[in-house]
Amino acid sequence: MGYVTAVPHPRSEAPGSARAGRLSLAVALLSGALGAAVALLATRQEWSQGTATVAGGAFPLTAKGSDVTGVPAALAIVGLAALVAVFAVRRAGRLVVAALLALSGVGIVAAALLGASDSAALDEQAAQASGDTSASVDALSHTAWPYVAVVGGALILLAGLLALRYGRLWPGMSGRYERTGTPQPRPKTPAVDPDRPEDLWKALDRGEDPTGA
Repeated sequence: MGYVTAVPHPRSEAPGSARAGRLSLAVALLSGALGAAVALLATRQEWSQGTATVAGGAFPLTAKGSDVTGVPAALAIVGLAALVAVFAVRRAGRLVVAALLALSGVGIVAAALLGASDSAALDEQAAQASGDTSASVDALSHTAWPYVAVVGGALILLAGLLALRYGRLWPGMSGRYERTGTPQPRPKTPAVDPDRPEDLWKALDRGEDPTGA
């Protein structure tokens, strides 16, 4: 007796792929948008503080993230734009935009980590406060906000990696907004039966000559 081996239908994995696409899309949208918001918020907060020695004593100094480096805020906007642009392109274009999204996250992480120990912004303020171009900040300390920016960058990176891995399963813009340049076939005119009055009237309504003359 012969045995028949069951062969899975090529579309049997479609439901699982659809679920993975929906889940990855939701996570990417949430992490990307949240990451951009966190990074932008962090750059507006105080990253470092210290003092400068002036004639009257110690002068307090503070520096925001935007004073230390403008890279995280700029890349957060780029990442947010790339997250939206993922749905406007397909195939190779989607991979390129997804890579840009991931690289934006990497850039934010790197810039924030470097800014976590940077003193250039406060040194410049110390020189201005003391009138000595060679002056530097004293009692330098840093807050946790640079590392909050790192978290924001990591979230954007996660969105980019999800777009690279599952972006092909995500929906794109509706096809009605795309112009392929291919002429659409005109609907075929139904044949007119001269023995049927209703066909004659329909032809007249369409502005046709039912006699074929």
